Amino acid sequence: MKLADTVGLVLSRKGSRTVWSVEPDQSVYEAIEKMAEKGIGALLVMAEGKLAGILSERDYARKVILKGRHSQNTLVREIMSSPVVFATPEQTIDECMALMTQHRIRHLPVVDDEKVVGLVSIGDLVKAIVSGQEQTIQQLESYITGKYPA
Repeated sequence: MKLADTVGLVLSRKGSRTVWSVEPDQSVYEAIEKMAEKGIGALLVMAEGKLAGILSERDYARKVILKGRHSQNTLVREIMSSPVVFATPEQTIDECMALMTQHRIRHLPVVDDEKVVGLVSIGDLVKAIVSGQEQTIQQLESYITGKYPA
């Protein structure tokens, strides 16, 4: 993949479009428990089918642990990040990486016509870029060794 490829293409190649979420009135403990169970670092916060926020491990560390709060007595709505920075499927990998860098975030929901269609992490984008570079290297090696087109 190239930096000019779309995040929609990244999502389609990623495979599973399962996006895990919680509701704003759930406890932070329930959210952290779900993150641990699913092996993920962030959850979307959905209210009445719409994206209301995002909750990351960073939110938990900074807004619960460091402030001496208790996750069982704190609601997701109290610590979620909102408004949510998001991308559309048409945005490029480069644009998404710029958004993530500018806002210092590691997870980016992908929204199409107000509907969440996926979530990409910085790891997903880096993996896509590295994969594209590996393909380019293989093509150049084939060209240099006379095996092009492979």
